[in-house]
Amino acid sequence: MSNQALEGIKILDLSWAIAGPLGTTYLANHGATVVRIESQTKVDLLRVSFPYANNVPGLNRSANFASVNTNKYSMALDLDYPLGIEVARKLVTWADVVVENFRPGKLEEWGLGYEDLVKLKADIIMVRAGILGQTGPQAGHVATGHDLQAYAGFAHFIGWTDRSPVGTQMAYTDFITPWYLTIAILASLDYRRRTGRSLYVDLSQLEASVQFLIPPILDFVANGRVEGAMGNRCSYAVPHGAYRCRGDDRWCAIAIFNDKEWRAFCRVIGEPEWTGEPKFNSLLSRKENEDELDLLIEQWTVNYPAEELVEKMQAAGIAASIVATGSDLHEDPQLGYRHHFVMMEHAEMGKMAYDNPSFRLSKTLCRLRTPAPCLGEHTEYVCREILEMSDEEFLDLHSRGIFR
Repeated sequence: MSNQALEGIKILDLSWAIAGPLGTTYLANHGATVVRIESQTKVDLLRVSFPYANNVPGLNRSANFASVNTNKYSMALDLDYPLGIEVARKLVTWADVVVENFRPGKLEEWGLGYEDLVKLKADIIMVRAGILGQTGPQAGHVATGHDLQAYAGFAHFIGWTDRSPVGTQMAYTDFITPWYLTIAILASLDYRRRTGRSLYVDLSQLEASVQFLIPPILDFVANGRVEGAMGNRCSYAVPHGAYRCRGDDRWCAIAIFNDKEWRAFCRVIGEPEWTGEPKFNSLLSRKENEDELDLLIEQWTVNYPAEELVEKMQAAGIAASIVATGSDLHEDPQLGYRHHFVMMEHAEMGKMAYDNPSFRLSKTLCRLRTPAPCLGEHTEYVCREILEMSDEEFLDLHSRGIFR
């Protein structure tokens, strides 16, 4: 294999939380040099999010932060100081791409809006991944991905039919946006390569996320029907759910989409008498009697280990899987074979597992080089090696308190 695909690409990452940083991490995994600007005066929300290594809280101990910030340099820089902004402007002249996801207008207040950046570097690429985009009557609303999953409609579909919507534990939209961000940056780099021109990208996290709810949106447009939460069920599959298995809190998920799969399922479970009843002989009739069917299935699954059931189902061509825990994932033979988890030594957390990139290219390397950085871990390196500051200049700025 040759060198990494994005080797030589330089990214100034002003974003925070997940939506921005995870996108730049995808690029860093393929060789881009990413300098992330952080500040102790306004700490990234992810740095203070559970779980912490060994259950000990700390700015450099969040496993969530670590998981989405590999292969990066962290520079502590207070942009509320004019000298801090001057250092950031120097980094703009170094960078190919500037990424941010603050509220609209924040970078303009610092003198770091797109028009300001172009004056510093004529061919700069700026990608702004705001919650609702940079324009529109509600663009200035402040929110996180937890809020946005409700605004975008996801929370409405997650929960049980007889209870209030619950949403997801994680900020779901924060894991959609990074892929759009990555594609936008790659397309922008190609555009600049062909034209030599700068480019400004206005990416709305809301609009990127809504794409993942196209079926219920189309159902409303075509039929005027407003879908809601269905628990684990599916409107066009039955049975479709998670069923208790033998053991402490062990479950398997089973999904059957047609009568052929249903007959295979019946054979796997030994064709008990109830499987021959007319109320279960078609998808429509099974859907009408779904509550009873789920109870009957669980009376069978509870007698077997989840792994055994899944093996039998898969062998019969039925979509099935264990409901995996964190421990299951780390012991999974498929993930193990593909070396998905990589152990690296973190400065404070010690040895911990990181996710290898989910896709690899055939002719270039894609790898984890360094663990997530501690806050400001590379401030001096960035100043001396990237910005080529003299000892006197660095010490002077350090004494003025901007590197915090």
